[in-house]
Amino acid sequence: MTLLTPLTPVTLHGGDLVVRTLTELGATTVFGIPGQHALGLFDALGRSSLRYVGNRVENNAAFAADGFARAGGLPAVLFLSTGPGALTALAGLQEARATGVPVLVVCSQVPRSGLEHPRSGHLHQLDEQLAAAGQVTKSARRVMRAQDIPSMVAAAWTQALTAPAGPVWVEIPQDVLLEPVTEVVASVQAGATGLPPDLLLLEQACSWLRQAERPVILAGGGLARSAVRGDLPALAEMLRAPVVTTASGKGVLRADHPLAAGSWLEDRLTTELLETADVLLVLGSALGEITSNYFTFRPQGRIISVNADPIVLDSTRARFGEILALPADAGETVRALVADLHPRPADGRAESVVQELRAGIQKRIAGQDLEAEQGLLRDVRAGVPDDAETFWDMTVAGYWAWSCWDPRSGGFHSAQGSGGIGWAFAAALGAAAASGRRTLAVSGDGGAMYSLAELAVARQHDLPVTWLVVDDGGYGILREYMTDTFGRAVGTELGRPDFVRLAEAFGVAAELVDPAGVEAAIARDWEAPGPRVVVLRQHLRMFAPTHI
Repeated sequence: MTLLTPLTPVTLHGGDLVVRTLTELGATTVFGIPGQHALGLFDALGRSSLRYVGNRVENNAAFAADGFARAGGLPAVLFLSTGPGALTALAGLQEARATGVPVLVVCSQVPRSGLEHPRSGHLHQLDEQLAAAGQVTKSARRVMRAQDIPSMVAAAWTQALTAPAGPVWVEIPQDVLLEPVTEVVASVQAGATGLPPDLLLLEQACSWLRQAERPVILAGGGLARSAVRGDLPALAEMLRAPVVTTASGKGVLRADHPLAAGSWLEDRLTTELLETADVLLVLGSALGEITSNYFTFRPQGRIISVNADPIVLDSTRARFGEILALPADAGETVRALVADLHPRPADGRAESVVQELRAGIQKRIAGQDLEAEQGLLRDVRAGVPDDAETFWDMTVAGYWAWSCWDPRSGGFHSAQGSGGIGWAFAAALGAAAASGRRTLAVSGDGGAMYSLAELAVARQHDLPVTWLVVDDGGYGILREYMTDTFGRAVGTELGRPDFVRLAEAFGVAAELVDPAGVEAAIARDWEAPGPRVVVLRQHLRMFAPTHI
């Protein structure tokens, strides 16, 4: 064991500069797990007003920070230690990067002398740690002097918030965290900078939309996360344009709005609506695998793509040829379009298109004997309040929710960005820590096994999360995919514990229900304090794909 040089109780050090800077920036909560090289951070944390939520596995800490930021709006703070701790968190940060969630990571590193000599034998030493972090963050930077900590942390906070939002990594060697300092942070300021559309590009977009006879809007997560997303209903009504939302775009338009065409992106009828638009306005979506119905989308008209991430715009241009690309915040662009366009007469044609689409999708689903699956989604929806924040894992129920969940006035969140299993429960814990209000997590038994250690976190911090575990004895969605593709499933069946007894061993109230009892169990739990677990043993099926 490497011995640390003791510090006197009154000595402030580099870790204090980190913590005091975060406090000045408005941070309230820190997620993470201690480690030898990061002890300076945690020592300083003990002298601060910041709340610490200690996780049990680093990737779950990253998931929890992700959920906190989605619910709270400000960057979540994640403290990590060197090497294994840092690497374990990367899978969680990949989701935040793919979905555009602001997380500020402060990670330790071996002392500066060790960085000068690769493979010098320091415990946990990972020479290319910064490069590894760069794969799943907006930026990764290293601080080599304690005096630079406040400015570097403030710059990272701003970058995490600025569109396209995402995780930012600040790495600090152990000896810098322990370096004595005499100056404390008196005042530091940071905040997101706006990203409005270029005026010339905006005028061209307006020109295309004025000429359009069959405009359609595809609204994604970039719009949902914008501070000014509320102008979308006005834009849709001005253009008389049906609005399709991605899973992460849910909530930008009420599901019962006459122009709301839903989120059935894996249905060919929705794909055809997007394809046949003479102008397709894409707001904050990458037109990725799911959104493009597994890359079967073939546009017949013009595309206006609004995205704060230039890499996304370059990818869209590469796949679809000449598009009008607006590198801008989707919400700010919607506001500008509303200001520049004039309303069209309401002739009912767009509303009829939406009604026909909805009816066609429901007719197809009705012919597949999927009442149990639809019934579960209805019961879960009825069991939680309209404003509930819900978190869905990579499980059959979650895949259904991508298409048919109505968030009403609440929030819908999934791990669709990178598809990391086990995300939902940890993210829901983070959201509950942010708001103090009960959240819902939905997992399969496979995903639940990734998250069980966090039951200790839920109990220790008394976080109000209801966790619905749909136990079908395996990786249900992979079972479906393999059976459809190969005629059999291999490696998908799982031995698993008695989830009720296991939750109770952590001191968490739990119950086993049948399908008829789901709604009542969730509704009861919503009024109860602390974490709760509801286990449903049911084998769910997916709706048949229509992209082939």
